Amino acid sequence: MGFATDAIHAGQQSDPTTGAVMTPIYMTTTYEQEELHKHKGFEYGRTHNLTRAALESNVAALEKAKYGIAFASGLASIQALLSLVKAGDHIVVSDNVYGGTYRLFEKYWTDYNLSFSWVDTSDLQNIKDAINENTKLLYLETPTNPMLNLTDISGTVEIAKQYGIKTIVDNTFMTPYFQRPIELGVDIVVHSSTKYLNGHSDVIGGMVLTNDEAIQERIRYIQNAAGAVPSPFDCWLTLRATKTLAVRMKQHNENAIQIAEFLKTQDFTHKLYYPGLNEHPQHELAQEQMSGFGGIISLDFGNMELTKKFLKSVKVFTLAESLGGVESLLCHPASMTHAAVPKEDRDKMGITDSLVRLSVGIEDAEDLIDDIKLAARM
Repeated sequence: MGFATDAIHAGQQSDPTTGAVMTPIYMTTTYEQEELHKHKGFEYGRTHNLTRAALESNVAALEKAKYGIAFASGLASIQALLSLVKAGDHIVVSDNVYGGTYRLFEKYWTDYNLSFSWVDTSDLQNIKDAINENTKLLYLETPTNPMLNLTDISGTVEIAKQYGIKTIVDNTFMTPYFQRPIELGVDIVVHSSTKYLNGHSDVIGGMVLTNDEAIQERIRYIQNAAGAVPSPFDCWLTLRATKTLAVRMKQHNENAIQIAEFLKTQDFTHKLYYPGLNEHPQHELAQEQMSGFGGIISLDFGNMELTKKFLKSVKVFTLAESLGGVESLLCHPASMTHAAVPKEDRDKMGITDSLVRLSVGIEDAEDLIDDIKLAARM
C-alpha cells in the first residue's frame, strides 16, 4: 500500500461490536478474567491497551518496521532505549541533538557510569574515531536540531556493522513520510510523536520502532516495567492525526521551501540553514536519503537586538517551545530547547544567541512571509 493509504488504515479495523470505523478509546485500567489463568489476552491497562496497540501498528507500518512501542513522551522513549546498555558502556551521539536528549544523557546517565562521545556525525571519520572497545550504540539525529546538519545514514550503518554496534536515528524532524532510516539499515528509530506525527500541539508522546525481535522484547518489557505509557485518549488523538500526516507534511515542506527561498534574499538574514536549499552544504545527501526537506528552518540574524525585536513582533508565528504542529512556531534555542547545553558547546555548533528556529506550519505561505517581513523591519 502507499504511504497515505497506510497512514489512514494500517493497524486499524472497524470495531467488531458496532462496526464503528474509528478505533475506540479503550478507557479501562483492567480486564475481566473468565476464570483463573483464562482471559482474552488482556490483563492490565499498563501492559495492554487496544487503542495503543493500533497506534503502535500504524506507525510501525509507516516506518516499515515490524514492531512499534509507544511511550508517554519522546524522552521516555529515549530513556527506554538506554536499557539496551549497562554501566561501563559507551555511546557515540550526534553533538547537535535536542537539548533534552543532551540533558538526559550527560546530566543524568553519566552518574550511572555510562559515557558519551559528542561528535559531529556529518563527518563519518569522526564516528570511526570516537568508537572504542566498549561502544554499544550510535545515536544520530539527522537532520539535527536546530542546525539541520545531516548524517549519511547508510555510511553510518556500514561503520556500525563493522564493529557490531546498534544504530538509533531520531526521525522526529523528517517523519517516515520523508525519511525511513530502517530501510537504510538502521536498527532503531525513535520519535517524539508530540511533534509531526501528532501535529496538533495537543498530545505528548513518543515511539520506538524496530525490526529486531530481541530489541522489541527488551523495549516492550521496559514499557511495561517502567510504566511510561501514553493514555488511551492520547493514543487515539495521535492515531487520528497520522491519518493526515501525508497531506500535512507535503504542506509543511512546500511552505518551508518558499520561506527559505525568501529568507536567503533578505538583508536581515545573517545565516540560513535549510537542507532544501541548493546552498546547503549537504543538499545532495538530503536528496539521496530524504524524499523532502521538512518544515524546520533555522535563521541567524547575527544581531541579538534584531532577534528580540523579531520574536516580539510576529503575529502569525507564535514564540513557543516545540515544533511540528499545523501552526507556525518560533523558538530561541539558546534559551529554550538547548539551554541545558553549555554555552561554549552551543557556540561551537553555531547555536548563537541570535539564532531562531522556525517550525513552519501549514498556513498560507504568503501570510507567513508577510509576517516575517513586517516583524523583521518594525
